[in-house]
Amino acid sequence: MTRLSVNINKLATLRNARGGDNPNIIRWTKIIESYGAQGITVHPRPDQRHIRQSDVVELKRAVTTEFNIEGYPSRAFLDLVKSVVPEQVTFVPDPPEVLTSNAGWDVIKHEAFLADVMAEMREAQIRTSVFMETDLRQMDAVPKIGADRVELYTESYARRMAAGDRAVLDQYRVAAERADGLGLGVNAGHDLDLNNLKAFVTAIPFVKEVSIGHALICDALVHGMEETVKLYLKALA
Repeated sequence: MTRLSVNINKLATLRNARGGDNPNIIRWTKIIESYGAQGITVHPRPDQRHIRQSDVVELKRAVTTEFNIEGYPSRAFLDLVKSVVPEQVTFVPDPPEVLTSNAGWDVIKHEAFLADVMAEMREAQIRTSVFMETDLRQMDAVPKIGADRVELYTESYARRMAAGDRAVLDQYRVAAERADGLGLGVNAGHDLDLNNLKAFVTAIPFVKEVSIGHALICDALVHGMEETVKLYLKALA
């Protein structure tokens, strides 16, 4: 079964809107895990507009499942990750000013930089994943940098599925099979939801985990958090 890692950034955004501690991030992390989520994902940005660095430190002590930290590999981010030592770090190529992750890595262009980053994380015994699109030429370059996994960037998948274009499944399946054939673990994330998740993991059953935040939190407004987590787990089963 593909594992569900819940991205709790939106809960932190809600908390920060009022400047207090409601919703409490640690409390909700434990609740979400108790409902069956198999991981917690955060993406601390330099402006700390949602998850803060202090949250990351506290979450490391609180998370009892798998802790995944996403971010751009700046020196400050790498130092934070090494101080916390999560089970996984996912590197995304987004600069500080972007609203959300919106592209995969150009591994060929940034091979030397990324290879140094992966080596540093390997020394710290942290599993690495890199945010990737479905370009097979780029996928073929990932083993050269030493990453353990790729996370397929699924915005295009979600958008085309919503438009009725199910042929996009083949595009992602081929990319996932190429990664798997190269010895890479395959994760996925971005705009996956209850409308498109089951089709994705049915087409690519060896996906190890999906990271879902925005859609899941929105669904929780309708169904409640417990029922929502169960609905996502059911879609993955």
